[in-house]
Amino acid sequence: MRLFREIKKWFENQEHQFYMFLIILIVPNIVLCFTEQMPVWAKVCNVLLPFSVYYLVMTLSRNSGKVFWILFPFLFLGAFQLVLLYLFGQSIIAVDMFLNLVTTNPSEALELLDNLVPAIVIVVVLYIPALILAMISIIRKRKQSVAFIHRERRRARVALVVGIVSLAAAFLTNKRYELKSDLYPANVCYNIALAFQRTAQTQHYKDTSRDFTFHARTTRPSDKREIYVMVVGETSRALNWSLYGYQRNTNPELSQVEGLTAFCHVLTESNTTHKSVPMLLSSVSAYTFDSIYHQKSIITAFKEAGYRTAFFSNQRYNHSFIDFFGMEADTYDFIKEDSPDASYNPSDDELLKLVAAEVAKGAPKQFIVLHTYGSHFNYRECYPEKDAYFMPDFPVDAEVKYRDNLVNAYDNSIRYTDNFLARLVGLLQEQQADAAMLYTSDHGEDIFDDRRHLFLHASPTPSYYQIHVPFLMWMSDSYLQAHPDLQQAALVNQRKNISSSVSFFHTMLELGGIETPYRNDSLFVINPLFTEKSRVYLNDHNEARSLDNIGMRREDFEMLEKQGISLY
Repeated sequence: MRLFREIKKWFENQEHQFYMFLIILIVPNIVLCFTEQMPVWAKVCNVLLPFSVYYLVMTLSRNSGKVFWILFPFLFLGAFQLVLLYLFGQSIIAVDMFLNLVTTNPSEALELLDNLVPAIVIVVVLYIPALILAMISIIRKRKQSVAFIHRERRRARVALVVGIVSLAAAFLTNKRYELKSDLYPANVCYNIALAFQRTAQTQHYKDTSRDFTFHARTTRPSDKREIYVMVVGETSRALNWSLYGYQRNTNPELSQVEGLTAFCHVLTESNTTHKSVPMLLSSVSAYTFDSIYHQKSIITAFKEAGYRTAFFSNQRYNHSFIDFFGMEADTYDFIKEDSPDASYNPSDDELLKLVAAEVAKGAPKQFIVLHTYGSHFNYRECYPEKDAYFMPDFPVDAEVKYRDNLVNAYDNSIRYTDNFLARLVGLLQEQQADAAMLYTSDHGEDIFDDRRHLFLHASPTPSYYQIHVPFLMWMSDSYLQAHPDLQQAALVNQRKNISSSVSFFHTMLELGGIETPYRNDSLFVINPLFTEKSRVYLNDHNEARSLDNIGMRREDFEMLEKQGISLY
């Protein structure tokens, strides 16, 4: 009992609370020193400068609890930052993390919560008791002595000078050092501002893109029936496709399909769906991403060229470019939205039914875009129970101890995608038409693959597993006979370095014989003029950065080398 009274007395001491609040405020900065790849002076500055500012602000009132509550937005950001570090192991809160709060549907968010329980417990224990003590201090009007405030203010000013010196040292010793990227919480505040800016730009997209045109036309005979299908997969990484050397047979059907070409060294330029898919469906890339607010998608290009278009998605609305692009089509359906039941989870088989109905309309020129559910976590929900080939595939909780089960379920989802694409090819082959299909995935996935124990995707810093994606092309027999040169060029380019974010759009234009000023012959993989480019990634600030300048770790570069993928 006496010990309890002593502890209670210690926490009620206003000077003790002052220092405790200060330490709690700076915890995220200290943790970031261990998680981020920064030079020594950058780490020193990342602690000293924010600490000195917090220190000085804490002296602005004799009631420390009041100031602590005034600083609540930074406490919230600190809690968010610690949870993010627990989930991804590194990086500050990115713009995309804020945007994901808007574009991720509730069911996906709930799937992730179970994996965050330990981190949530940590931040609750760290912040809630301190906030309660601060509120008690406010209610009881407890105050520091004037002498204490004056003394701490002098110390804070000295600390601020030292912090500014450390900032100067960080700039002088590292040419890449940026306040907007490297100094917490200034970088997070900058990212919040960017998130609001991008949200506003997205909301005005219909106005800013209204007058856009591809000036597209077809070069193919008007009396010849053509069907082209563009398939955007979800969360499928090339590493787990047996077409690319995976030891498990995850592609038993596609491996038997004639006219299929699998491109090996393909990387995406984004690990987030809301960026990757719009790049796949438009002419924008990592270098030109901000122009997306003024452009339309490949669906409009085919419409301008006289094609009947359709967009079928097994994803929910995300109130962003995927929705906008899909709604450009003559016919569109986001099948998860067809039921008022939020738990409604149709299989990708439903997309094939829509394709069959669409091609049955018999339009002479047809272009169809599919956005599948693919291999999205929870993987067990991506395929029917009867298609569970690798066992056990349950439980698949997001924990390292269940990795074998997770991989089994994930591989089953790849086999299901294999079956889905093979049946789609069969459906197209049955039509009396020149037909072609192009497939890639928006990004890959981490599944506790190495000592970092990373899981899922959309981390602020990508891993190898999140950016190496499958890229497939199929041509029907009649199409091959009409365009044998395209298949020959594809085989020549099969093992070249390809960016799916760049080449998917341009290759589809060439397959469909679409001419437009936005087409670039050096970027489609079925042209002898295809030119390999240096690898880049679209960072959080929508800047194209080389892979060795985005924070990827040694393990990632080792895997890229192992797969024969060059950075240049």
